[in-house]
Amino acid sequence: MPLRHGHDLLAMPGPTNVPEAVLEAMHHPAVDIYGGGLLETTRACHDHLRRVFRTRHAVYVYASNGHGAWEAALSNVLSRGDEVLVLESGRFAPGWGLMAEALGVAVQTLEGPPRGAVDPEQVETRLRADTERRIRAILVVQVDTAAGVVNDVPAIRAAIDAAGHDALLLVDAIASLGCLPFELDAWGVDVAVAASQKGLMTPPGLAFVAAGPRARQAHKGAGLRSRYWDWTEREGPEHYQKYCGTPPEHMLFGLERALEMLLAEGLDAVFERHRLLAGAVRHAVEVWGEGGAFEFNIVDPAQRADSVTVLRMREGFEPAPLVEFCRDVCGVTLGIGIGDLSGRGFRIAHMGHINAPMILGILGSVELALTTLPLPHGPGGVAAAVRWLGDELR
Repeated sequence: MPLRHGHDLLAMPGPTNVPEAVLEAMHHPAVDIYGGGLLETTRACHDHLRRVFRTRHAVYVYASNGHGAWEAALSNVLSRGDEVLVLESGRFAPGWGLMAEALGVAVQTLEGPPRGAVDPEQVETRLRADTERRIRAILVVQVDTAAGVVNDVPAIRAAIDAAGHDALLLVDAIASLGCLPFELDAWGVDVAVAASQKGLMTPPGLAFVAAGPRARQAHKGAGLRSRYWDWTEREGPEHYQKYCGTPPEHMLFGLERALEMLLAEGLDAVFERHRLLAGAVRHAVEVWGEGGAFEFNIVDPAQRADSVTVLRMREGFEPAPLVEFCRDVCGVTLGIGIGDLSGRGFRIAHMGHINAPMILGILGSVELALTTLPLPHGPGGVAAAVRWLGDELR
């Protein structure tokens, strides 16, 4: 199509746009896995990851996607027959629970509101009812990209403490790390998982786990430990043990460069950039939504994530023509609806390697699609986004 020739943009919540500097860092000859520069690359990646997770404690790097990080977290702290509590707020915490079930762990689910965040008061109530302390761990996502919701992790930790419960807190930060504030140590998170392909601006293929002292203590008696995921094995004296074999060299070269970029920008500045770009998207959507074709999936504005905005179509409208127009005519790939919104919604990601020209171009493409197809919408969404950004910057 005549408008799409040029640099395509990903506006889907993973994989995200990869900086040229990261791709250049990966364009590197293979190196010795037993010594030399790769040891320094590993050390740098681990040190940088600790800064991003905001922890003094251990981090582990796996050749895997985020689902592998789920299994790594579970297998290192649990045993067959243990029970966990899944805090539902979309699709991915229940998915983590299914993985736990496959490992022989019993799963309870605290159902969440269909279009909102986990309620910490309900968490406290459920834990107070667990008088036998059967629940060994709690599984929650900070951001669920299927729903577009952000959960209040510190409030959930406070609810666990208020209930006097000793369950471990396991947090999926896959769609939030490097986008939103996250504090493993300060928030009392026991295990956090993340992956390379979202806020960390690296191609898919690496997963990360950060483990606090309570998790390391539970690890000693965990019965699900396996050689590949095992933290103790990865702390062995040989460099290759950190990867249970040949390190994913070129992914590590890219990761090191991406983390350097994040830390050079400054994490607080990174979080502010994501807040501003998310706000621009929301102001455009508010205007477009006046036409009645779609609305925000998450009802409470305070519970909408700064890394992805999820929209649901109203009765009589389908997302496919809009998504296809943006991709085929403009070279912009939006996220399709998944889970309960499969075929009923679409997603605009604003995470990772993204700036104002990119997000305004994405919004302009959506508005062009709305105008051309046409779909009923309030006019001037992009202008509303620009006005809001201008007001914030002033």
